[in-house]
Amino acid sequence: MTEHVGGAVVPTGFDVPVEPLRRAAHYTGEPGCIAEARSFAALFVEQLRTEWCAMIDDRVRDELLLVVSELVTNADRHSNGPYILELEGTDMAVTVCVCDSSAALPHRFARDPQRIGRHGLEIVHALAARISVERVPVGKRVSAVLPLNGE
Repeated sequence: MTEHVGGAVVPTGFDVPVEPLRRAAHYTGEPGCIAEARSFAALFVEQLRTEWCAMIDDRVRDELLLVVSELVTNADRHSNGPYILELEGTDMAVTVCVCDSSAALPHRFARDPQRIGRHGLEIVHALAARISVERVPVGKRVSAVLPLNGE
């Protein structure tokens, strides 16, 4: 990147990317897919740190991996086919999208510390700044936006 100062061109260092970093992975639902999705997301975080100089501390990284785990686990358990994990990020936020073949929309249960299981969407809601669920022609897409600044 360059700046123009008093008619002179002055290099300012590295160029900041214009487009968000985007990656997607397809999973069949075979054993090990959830772990593969977490590894894919961990590599995405490292690439975001490198290419976008994103300041991602370990707590935020762990929260992002937890959201990926919860959304991919839901797709794995509740759809009858393959699913896709899409990640999009900048130095400010990461969007985690999971698309699957089930048209049934996820249900967020009321908080209940006595309930065993079914806390996934509750966890995602606690960690994400914004969540959306939409039907798509082949099923549904669940998206969660996580800020990287810890807010």
